[in-house]
Amino acid sequence: MPSISIVTTLYRSAPYIAEFYSRSLNAAVALNLDPEFIFVDDGSPDESRELALALRATDTRIQVIELSRNFGHHNAVMAGLAHSTGDFVFLLDCDLEEAPENLTEFWGVLHSTGSDVVFGVQARRERGLGDRITGSLFYSVFNHLSDHQIPHNVAMCRLMTKSYVDSLRLFGEKNFFLAALFQEAGFKQTAISIEKRDKGTSTYNLGRKVALMVNAITTTSSRPLLYVFYLGAIVSGIAFLAGLAVLYFHLFVSPLQVGWPSIILSIWFIGGLILLSVGLVGVYVAKIFQESKRKPVYIVRQIN
Repeated sequence: MPSISIVTTLYRSAPYIAEFYSRSLNAAVALNLDPEFIFVDDGSPDESRELALALRATDTRIQVIELSRNFGHHNAVMAGLAHSTGDFVFLLDCDLEEAPENLTEFWGVLHSTGSDVVFGVQARRERGLGDRITGSLFYSVFNHLSDHQIPHNVAMCRLMTKSYVDSLRLFGEKNFFLAALFQEAGFKQTAISIEKRDKGTSTYNLGRKVALMVNAITTTSSRPLLYVFYLGAIVSGIAFLAGLAVLYFHLFVSPLQVGWPSIILSIWFIGGLILLSVGLVGVYVAKIFQESKRKPVYIVRQIN
C-alpha cells in the first residue's frame, strides 16, 4: 500500500482542524493509501496546536511540529515537507478553501500523465474586483521580471512524488518565493483547474501582500537591476539631448529665461529616480546580507 504524507500549516486554524483531518483522511482511505498527517504550528496565537495534539491522541499517524515562533507560511511549508516520509506528499492549507477531496482527482491525473507534480490553479478568484485586478497585475509583473514563470492564480494545493520533494530540500537559500521554487525544481508538472472557496477573511493583509510581492521578485530575478540601468541610461540620454536643444535655442533662436519651476521639477524627478535606484539596490544588498548570515529558515521547538 503506497504511503502519503498530508502536510499543512497552522496559523489561526483552530476552526478548521477537525474537519480538515476528517475529510483528508477519508480522501486518502478511499484511494487505499496509508496516510500520515504533518501539522506545522507556525507560532499560531490560538489553540490550533492543542487541537492538533488532541487529534494525535486518537491517531498516532499525526505528527505535530511546533516551530519556536512564527517564521511565515512558506517557511512553515518547507518545515513540513522536510519532515514528510511518504511515497507521495499532498500539500494544502487547512482552512478548507482548497478541498481535501481534490486528492482524488490529483491522484488520477498524476498516474495517468506520469507526472511528478499535480497542482491546482484557481479557476476564478472569488473575492472582489480589486482583488482580481491586483492578483492579475502581480502575476503579470512577476512573470515579466522572473526567469521562472508561474501560472496565474496558482494554488498551494499540490500532490508530489517523494523524489520531487527531496529535490526541494536541495535548495539552500533563506529568502525564497515558494511558487517560483516549485517551478524552478523542474520535473514533469501538470496544472489542473480547481475551485477555491473564499472563507471571507485572510491573514494576508495589504502590507503582507506588498511584502510578498517585493520578496517574490527580488529573490527570483536580478532583472529589475538591469531595468534600473536602462532607465538611468535613458534619462541621461534625454537630459543630454535636452541640454543640446536648450543650448541651440539660446545661441541661435532667442535667449531663454531660466525658470525656477523647471529646475525644481528636474531636481525632484532626478532625485526620485536616484532614490528609487538606490532603494532597489538596497533591497538586493539586504538579501545578500541575510543569505550570508546562514540563518535557518525555521527552528523546531518540539515534535509530537
